[in-house]
Amino acid sequence: MADAEDNVPDSNRSECNCGGSSARCSCSPGTCSCARCAKAPGAAKDFTDDLKPAGPTGPDVLAKERNQSDVPIDELARHLLGRNDFLARQDRVLRVLENEALFDKSKQMNLSRPDRYHLGLARAKKLRRLADQHGWDDEDHGMGQYLCDDVSPYMVHYAMFITTIREQGDERQRAHWTPKIQAGDVIGCYAQTELGHGSNVKGIECEARWDPKAQEFILHSPTLTASKWWNGTMGRTANHAIVVAQLLLPKSAESSEYVYHGPHPFIVQIRDMKTHENLPGIAVGDIGPKYGYSPMDNGYMLFDHFRIPHSAMLSNYSRVDPNTCTYSKPANPAVVYGSLTYVRASIIMHARLIMARAVTIAVRYGCVRRQFQDRDNNDKHAPELSVLDYPTVQIRILPLLATAFALHYTGEAMQNLYEGTRAQIDKGDFSKLAVLHAQSSGLKSLCTELAANSIETCRRAMGGHGFGGGSGYIQLNNDYLSKPTVEGDNWMITQQTASYLIKRMAAAVAGKGKPLDEVDEACRTWLKNEHEKNISPLDILRDDWKIVQAFQRRSRHLTYQAYVEREVKKRSWNSLLLQLRKVSHAESQSILVTNFYNALHSQQSQMSPTLQGHLTTLFRLFAFYTMDAEARDFLKANAVSDADLDELPTRIQRLMADIRPHAVRLVDSWKIPDFLLDSALGRYDGKVYEDLFNRAHRLNPLNEVTFNPHYKSDEIVMGRGSEELKRLLAKL
Repeated sequence: MADAEDNVPDSNRSECNCGGSSARCSCSPGTCSCARCAKAPGAAKDFTDDLKPAGPTGPDVLAKERNQSDVPIDELARHLLGRNDFLARQDRVLRVLENEALFDKSKQMNLSRPDRYHLGLARAKKLRRLADQHGWDDEDHGMGQYLCDDVSPYMVHYAMFITTIREQGDERQRAHWTPKIQAGDVIGCYAQTELGHGSNVKGIECEARWDPKAQEFILHSPTLTASKWWNGTMGRTANHAIVVAQLLLPKSAESSEYVYHGPHPFIVQIRDMKTHENLPGIAVGDIGPKYGYSPMDNGYMLFDHFRIPHSAMLSNYSRVDPNTCTYSKPANPAVVYGSLTYVRASIIMHARLIMARAVTIAVRYGCVRRQFQDRDNNDKHAPELSVLDYPTVQIRILPLLATAFALHYTGEAMQNLYEGTRAQIDKGDFSKLAVLHAQSSGLKSLCTELAANSIETCRRAMGGHGFGGGSGYIQLNNDYLSKPTVEGDNWMITQQTASYLIKRMAAAVAGKGKPLDEVDEACRTWLKNEHEKNISPLDILRDDWKIVQAFQRRSRHLTYQAYVEREVKKRSWNSLLLQLRKVSHAESQSILVTNFYNALHSQQSQMSPTLQGHLTTLFRLFAFYTMDAEARDFLKANAVSDADLDELPTRIQRLMADIRPHAVRLVDSWKIPDFLLDSALGRYDGKVYEDLFNRAHRLNPLNEVTFNPHYKSDEIVMGRGSEELKRLLAKL
């Protein structure tokens, strides 16, 4: 068995006697001095300092869990996180952040929303200074943002503003703006979504009308619903914006009649570069509190006939001749949404880390937390069971553990697809753009839904303590709730995937010429070899490749049904929306299963037999759990027999029993540091109860004040008279 202390990252070691989780803490009993502890060195003790949790202790429980498993943690960690030197980068950046007081998280949950923005901006600026100080590259800086785990007011600047200029700007525009961005002078946002239109980009109302006499565009918001809305970094931070507006051009240089040419991006200065005040003709500000994202200044913005130069229109793919008013359109209109596709691909990669965090907390705490004895044990003194030993808890947690791995392999595949597609586009080849857009849309919908649901599922499975501030779920949950909606509502964007699939099935049915792409080819193969033939269900219980084929067969079957309803029976699109969502999810689930299988059987994987065995068990659990939830579709597609579908619940429980002894080391392999988790329940060392009590007794600012609860007095805080009440009223 592996030693419990093998390969423990420094960032997860803690020797704090008071329960604080600050890395490399070395407090002595009664003299807690780490950043997590409220007591100063030498502070007076109270009797709680000497209390210990009832046994078995959390550290002992997790040590036993780690000792009973042979999961090769370091090998699996390199397998999962070897891309771009992730692990070494994480350790290097983490050592810097842990020593900066500004990144201490112990009391941030008690801050007001305005204070959270103040803190967020301070942290964002500090990260940039640290990057300059330590010579960090973009990947290092991104790692700092990831570990900080507090959405940065600069986030959209890095994620979309820079990307848009790089992809949509022409050579001269890139040469002009890139140095200003690198110097930190230009801070930008991406202003596309409006108060009245989000997903329907074609319906946005903001206008960019070309004035041929002045050689300028006139940005204007003709209605209240034309206000830009929800745009992050815009409310109080950005001094520039990529503004997506309807391009209006006169029919000719002499004509007064204008023609719409659809949405186009413009780079616009929105605030004074010295005073940071709004420029005249622009109303811009923060939209106010939200479910999460407290440090992010999501904004609104309207224009009143605001003039911008001809050079403001990003012109890598489309442009306007200033003299003739001639419009040159892009070779492929979809390139205009390149930034959105990039973000969707990144969201898929990020989803697996979110799920890994949620499951790490649940698995570790599920082992430490004990409730009730085994009913079939006659020994009255038998120990209570770990809650993760109950199948009713396992079924909520362990399939999510397997799903995190499934998301990982598809996240890797999507990153590779995006990078390859962008390289082809730069050479004028748009052949992969359609499949990139379709897959990124469907997978964004499915993966963010899985990740968001996983956080809440894990939280509920943790019982009462999952509801508390020390769970590590509150900010994670609130912040991630945006993902199923932003960058395309999860229900709406499935139409894009389904539309693509129906078109490819229609092309396959026509069967003319060469296949358009791999999906067209797969549809043709299905039509030729499986459609309306007396094929047998696939033997999924004995052959893993048959599992992959079953998911693919089901997807082709549902796509064909949708094709018949739309193209043959001519049903309205709106009446098919529920069916289309199922088509999109089926294809996305098939992609997840296929990528998982391919990763395990790739000749380049070079993993040990032990690791491959554990990952194969996880693959089967993910596939069978997903299949069981969609059993009727697999049966109707003749992909799986009724008998095998009946067997699935038993197989799932058996697989969970196989995974259970290795669960702790499997989550350890994600190498998520305590600094990032910020969870008493999910601590690497298992000191759950010590940390929960420390957060309540020593770190809670509410306990530092003595209140006056008597209703006849206006005094709120003892000794302050009515001053506190006046202060509260002034804020209302």
